[in-house]
Amino acid sequence: MKKRYLGTIEVSEIGMGCMAFSHGYGRIPPEDYSIEAIRNAYEYGCTLFDTAEVYSPNLSGIGHNEKIVGKALKDVRKDIVLATKLFIDRSDVRRDGSVYKAVRHHLEDSMQRLQTDYVDLYYLHRTSGSVSVGEVAEAMGQLIDEGMIRGWGLSQVDENVIARAHQVTPLSAVQNIYSMVERDVEKAVIPYCLKHGIGVVPFSPIASGLLSGKITVNTQFDTNDDVRNWVPQLSRRNIEGNQPIIDLIGKYAEMKQATSAQISLAWMLKKYPNVVPIPGSKNKERIIENLSATEVKLSDEEFRDLDQALSRLKVYGHRGFTR
Repeated sequence: MKKRYLGTIEVSEIGMGCMAFSHGYGRIPPEDYSIEAIRNAYEYGCTLFDTAEVYSPNLSGIGHNEKIVGKALKDVRKDIVLATKLFIDRSDVRRDGSVYKAVRHHLEDSMQRLQTDYVDLYYLHRTSGSVSVGEVAEAMGQLIDEGMIRGWGLSQVDENVIARAHQVTPLSAVQNIYSMVERDVEKAVIPYCLKHGIGVVPFSPIASGLLSGKITVNTQFDTNDDVRNWVPQLSRRNIEGNQPIIDLIGKYAEMKQATSAQISLAWMLKKYPNVVPIPGSKNKERIIENLSATEVKLSDEEFRDLDQALSRLKVYGHRGFTR
């Protein structure tokens, strides 16, 4: 698989979001299945694996997903890039005595679960009004100096927050929602990141399955711990409204002998050189299908026509990237 850079960290041009093995898409698979799926992705050529301390069934625990990822990748640790995330608030700072000590406390717990002595990419999962981004950036800089992390990132933030943080400790990556139906980051976030050498890591690049073309108004989502029940584009009304987008992608998929999901990933890879999407799935076959999007190449003309056609179509349902 071809390589790209998140800051100075080299990764495969498509990574793997591991959340679905613990949360967000209904019933989770057995641990052995999840470990095999992660290893299959590595064997295919994926080197970027994304998790978070909070990913757990119904978000009711800490570390469930990190433990699975750690077990799956411990034998190939030096060959892959581990990314995980923390959330910090003022109560953590009061407990540990400083922002640095609180961030380090979270990191040490994550490293234990991941069975590693360093993390390649450490994200602030969401910003908190009680702890300034500047203080977190200073703490991340210390951890980089100490060799505990190689780089750091922010998630679900606008360019103003990115700029403030980057001035304190240079960012490696920004992880925001981005897909054909969530394009707000194209206005300012991606241009800022391109200018300053920051990678952009889109989560939900297939819009929770909408852009695969396999979700219809009759699709029933799991009633327990399934984010698709509240994803704006996936209400019945909005699925109908977004059908012209799905039809457009399907036309290109047929022309390129690819799947619709692969076209949606190939489109963003063609559009920006600093974008590294991390599609997530709990299905082994779907994971390899998503990674195989690297083999789908849009010509300049095909990309231009597709991008212009997308811009003319109305998107029904909007989530945004600052929530």
